[in-house]
Amino acid sequence: MQPTPEQSPHHAYPDHWEADVVLRDGGTARIRPITTDDAERLVSFYEQVSDESKYYRFFAPYPRLSAKDVHRFTHHDYVDRVGLAVTVGGEFIATVRYDRIDATGRPASAPADEAEVAFLVQDAHQGRGVASALLEHIAAVARERGIRRFAAEVLPANNKMIKVFRDAGYTQQRSFEDGAVHLTLDLEPTAESLAVQRAREQRAEARSVQRLIAPGSVAVIGTGRNPGGVGRTVLRNLLAAGFTGRTYAVNSAFAADQATIDGVPAHRSIGEIGEPVDLAVVAVPADRVPEAVTDCGEHGVQGLVVLSAGYAEWGAEGRERQRELVRQARSYGMRIIGPNAFGVINNSDAVRLNASLAPESPAPGRIGLFTQSGAIGIALLSGLYRRGAGLSTFISAGNRADISGNDFLQYWYEDPDTDVALLYLESLGNPRKFTRLARRTAAVKPVVVVKGARHSGSTPPGHAVPVSRIPDATVSALMRQAGVIRVDTVTEMVDAGLLLADQPLPAGPRIAILGNSESLGLLTYDACLAEGLRPRPPRDLTTAATPKDFRDALAEALADSNCDAVVVTAIPWVGENGEAESGDGEVLAAALRTAAATGPAKPVAVVHVEIGGLAEALAAATSTAAVPPVARASAPAAPDAATAPADRAVPPTAQATPSTAPAGPSTPTAPGDHLTQQRPDTGPGDTPTVPTLGRIPAYPAAERAVRALAEAVKYAQWRRQAAVPGKVPEFLDDTIDEAGAAARIDALLGPDPDPRGRSLGHDEACELLGRYGITVRPTLPAPDPDAAVAAAARLGYPVALKTTAPHLRHRADLGGVRLDLANEAALRRAYGELTDLLGKPSELQPVVQSMAPRGVDTVVRATIDPAAGAVLSFGLAGAPSELLGDTAHRLVPATDRDAAELIRSIRAAPVLFGWRGSAPVDSAALEELLLRVSRLVDDHPEVVSVALEPVVVATQGLTVLGASVRLAPPPARTDLGPRRLSNY
Repeated sequence: MQPTPEQSPHHAYPDHWEADVVLRDGGTARIRPITTDDAERLVSFYEQVSDESKYYRFFAPYPRLSAKDVHRFTHHDYVDRVGLAVTVGGEFIATVRYDRIDATGRPASAPADEAEVAFLVQDAHQGRGVASALLEHIAAVARERGIRRFAAEVLPANNKMIKVFRDAGYTQQRSFEDGAVHLTLDLEPTAESLAVQRAREQRAEARSVQRLIAPGSVAVIGTGRNPGGVGRTVLRNLLAAGFTGRTYAVNSAFAADQATIDGVPAHRSIGEIGEPVDLAVVAVPADRVPEAVTDCGEHGVQGLVVLSAGYAEWGAEGRERQRELVRQARSYGMRIIGPNAFGVINNSDAVRLNASLAPESPAPGRIGLFTQSGAIGIALLSGLYRRGAGLSTFISAGNRADISGNDFLQYWYEDPDTDVALLYLESLGNPRKFTRLARRTAAVKPVVVVKGARHSGSTPPGHAVPVSRIPDATVSALMRQAGVIRVDTVTEMVDAGLLLADQPLPAGPRIAILGNSESLGLLTYDACLAEGLRPRPPRDLTTAATPKDFRDALAEALADSNCDAVVVTAIPWVGENGEAESGDGEVLAAALRTAAATGPAKPVAVVHVEIGGLAEALAAATSTAAVPPVARASAPAAPDAATAPADRAVPPTAQATPSTAPAGPSTPTAPGDHLTQQRPDTGPGDTPTVPTLGRIPAYPAAERAVRALAEAVKYAQWRRQAAVPGKVPEFLDDTIDEAGAAARIDALLGPDPDPRGRSLGHDEACELLGRYGITVRPTLPAPDPDAAVAAAARLGYPVALKTTAPHLRHRADLGGVRLDLANEAALRRAYGELTDLLGKPSELQPVVQSMAPRGVDTVVRATIDPAAGAVLSFGLAGAPSELLGDTAHRLVPATDRDAAELIRSIRAAPVLFGWRGSAPVDSAALEELLLRVSRLVDDHPEVVSVALEPVVVATQGLTVLGASVRLAPPPARTDLGPRRLSNY
């Protein structure tokens, strides 16, 4: 939508205000500025508003808009007068307008910072969260235009509008004047307003997914007249799954008199059906998809699964076709899975939906699976099917032009049928949002991710995402910070998912190993050590062990307070004639499941070699339903995380134990506690339950079982720590000049900053860092030997002589640094050596610096990545650390816990803590420095890069010897603005 000549040329149409949003009921709408072209739309919209709503808007009967009103409400300067409209199908369903006013309430211009705001929502769309979404967007627009407060007059009877203002979370004042409620809202975002916004986002996006995977009716557009083909296959799978809703077949080529196909009503268009259709599966050629979308949109279809190919995976023309598909669908309020999708499955008994091309439908279970690849989806479904695992939901999103993994994290967060979320991702469309959603979801259920296309340097075809400059190792570290279980292969993802879905979380890393093979036990023991676990010596039951021996040994291990998890190893029995026998796998499985069900709730994994029927029998649980609360009576009273309200993530009590506490007997935990049972030690008054024999995951190799168990141990530890979040120490506030730093940054960037940014000079960087309590040791230039001697005299001996040329900076290995120069003679000799070896002083740019106390050289950095956001990094200085990639990363803002973990998570961390008898460094000073750097880049997004190198950490205090800072206009923060869908 472009401005007309009537609009001020000084305030061009702000197209960045346009946004697609998800409403409370899961439908979509578009928010955009109102223009002079909207006169007819405005009149039509107003005619559909009830007299009561008009009265609430104008405080008097107002049946129609005059020509003067229409002109006023469609002519804006986009600064002092702004109007936004919400549209569906191109027509207005709501409007909001603000007018800047002065202290007396009269129209004004800047610098006046208050505006009067008024809303009007069509009655048919009230209750969908339209006004709440509009308030978020008009508030963001107002802040951009220098407005800090909204004033609103609302009739006391207009409870809905009062509630919109009251629930927004902004600081507000309320008074009653002249028969109306006068509201004043401070538009500065607060923690409460951000929490309200994100809670609404979660509910809306979860509802939009629910509309797609739990429809009451499905139409397959493109159902072939002959057997075979994509559409006919989907229809067959829908019927085979026993879909509980209504099913329709649609094909424009059907004969007029054809009533059914495969027993399903057949129609030539959605419009012919004559009944509401919730979901349409589109399986027609790409050039016919727009016609199908129009047919769906005009007849109220709520969502689309587009299986058709020929979009962004086909190049530039396909990418534009894909963008138009999204625009068209959203204009009707519909969301899309696809295009180029493989389909969706929902195994809920109330739905039983298989709208996919999957040849084998998975059994019902408690794993949610999202994949961006159809081929990977097929492989995962097949692998889960063979191992007897069940799924709650499956989604293969193809090009994921609209619905993405973020949307399904919103849905799974509060889905009672899903205990574990598995995601295969090839790209992250909104990494900051993914990290935020993953952290919240991981607090109540595990999130396991495989990231494809890690090293290709390019985005998979069809995935339009921000370009990230950070390496994959950094992405992995940031995921783990958010509680995501990052694995390398889809096999590892399935291995971890089976353990997490079917077993309780371990209370610690102490692993018991038992079995009938000493060699297999030793392999398991070695694997545990390699994964950082604490295995106990394997218990060899000998090859003569019977299933009863296994049962008794497992029960004993589970009852041991010094054991947190058990790995059972099993090989075929050797018969009396000396030949190997596969034995009765079902009998052994029953014995193991009995012991696991009646002992304390601890995870159990089985490693087996060629025992027929064992894996299948272990996977065959007698129930997949969640155990009612009475079955968890042995755990301390706590809300169940899997069923906690969406706005409150409650970690299980067993996971809230501080990580420093000694590990003891496990208690039931979620997820996986739907398989834990009432134990024999039930107290008086508790109601006993009959043990349910749950699934025990089986693995063909010790390494796979142990790796899955190690991931569960690390995740459980993260859950325990996340139960008590870190904080930023208050003492920082006393030594930080945030306002002074902001003023200095504005002055350094100037009124018209270069979009590419600028690197600060040494003195400029030191001054800015000093405002955040970061002191850089002074250096003085030494363009010649005499200047070096004068500088040393000023600083005091001993000194260091260093080159600052870009190709030599921080490269002591190239001979560009001379240390501990105790007198003038040593300094002149070192100066001569440097220039003789490396070049002229004008090339080397030498400087003199006083010596710092001895310590460990480290590096602290913070950078702004366009995809991931602000990242804080730490490592030891020097080539070995760089070569090995031994650097740790955390997202900004960092807490005290993040800072402590950061310096302890590098492989060379022992050097900081007394390695080989050396004195430990001042880790508290180092953590404080990390927090100050984090605070700087968080407070001032214009600071796009900070590097402190080296930072010498001594036993008492630390010294920053070098610093560089880069400033640039701040990048857009899509994660902090009003709710909006990504544009691809």
